[in-house]
Amino acid sequence: MTDDRTATFADATEADVRAAFDAEHYVAGDEISTTVSLALRLGKPLLVEGEPGAGKTELAKVLAGGFDADLIRLQCYEGLTAESALYEWNYTKQLLTVQAASGRGTTGPETADSGVEGDGASSVGSGGNDTGQASESVFAEEYLLERPLLRALRGDGPRVLLIDEVDRADEAFEALLLEVLSDFQVSVPELGTVRAETPPVVVITSNRTRGLSDALKRRCLYLHVAPPSIEKERAILERKVPELDGRVAAELCGAAGRLREEPLLKPPGAAETIDWARAVAALRDDGSEGSLDRDEIEHTLGCLLKEVEDIERVDDDLLATLLDAADTARAEAD
Repeated sequence: MTDDRTATFADATEADVRAAFDAEHYVAGDEISTTVSLALRLGKPLLVEGEPGAGKTELAKVLAGGFDADLIRLQCYEGLTAESALYEWNYTKQLLTVQAASGRGTTGPETADSGVEGDGASSVGSGGNDTGQASESVFAEEYLLERPLLRALRGDGPRVLLIDEVDRADEAFEALLLEVLSDFQVSVPELGTVRAETPPVVVITSNRTRGLSDALKRRCLYLHVAPPSIEKERAILERKVPELDGRVAAELCGAAGRLREEPLLKPPGAAETIDWARAVAALRDDGSEGSLDRDEIEHTLGCLLKEVEDIERVDDDLLATLLDAADTARAEAD
């Protein structure tokens, strides 16, 4: 990776962002392009909220792909710890080193250059004997296992850090993120402060299953990704599933849009519509371009709906309604 690539994010204009989206076949409105370009130019983390399947995670992937940057992903979950997100020590390797040093009566390996600020290695085992010296040295770079946050901070090229579904993690994890998001640094007790020489682009996604702290929000620019309109969803399908006839794609979007009006447990997002379109295209690999029929919709509902209660809601009356919506969308597309 070169310095020129490193400078790409900071110098990116809105036109550059649009070009990156276009290259990655990501259909985005003006509000998304403008907010993303501002986040890049200001060097601010971007908090993206919206319904599942709206394209939040895809946005980070597209940024990495469009700007030829590395994507580092931290998938959040309940009980996520600092060790899993930041770093761990290779305890097995440490133990073997201490045992080997004790057996040889030597001082163990030299402490590696950590490349960080601070006071360096800890004072663990500072008894002055051989085993104690080995214990000190095992808190060195060669025993450090980087996890996504630390890897993103210590990287030396353009990179996108995706902190995905942060609302699934505990509030305590949010507190851990604050130092990373505000100063692009973390404190490692045994090594000192690790600060990013070139901060990564940070994209944080949330499905709004719980409210996030004001402290986290203050550190970010905010973007809400709304469910796509029928027209936008059709444009997405044309880019993502080009093998599907455009009129059939319009029918799928019309039916999906109508389905979202129902009080479903999990309304389908754009990602589900893409899956549906790919499924229909696969079933029509004979080149059929006819209209959607009732059986075709009914037999592929599993691409759109992921709750049995939602599937059971699609009775004969609703199937007829979905077909009407599909017919209307096809007529408008012709």
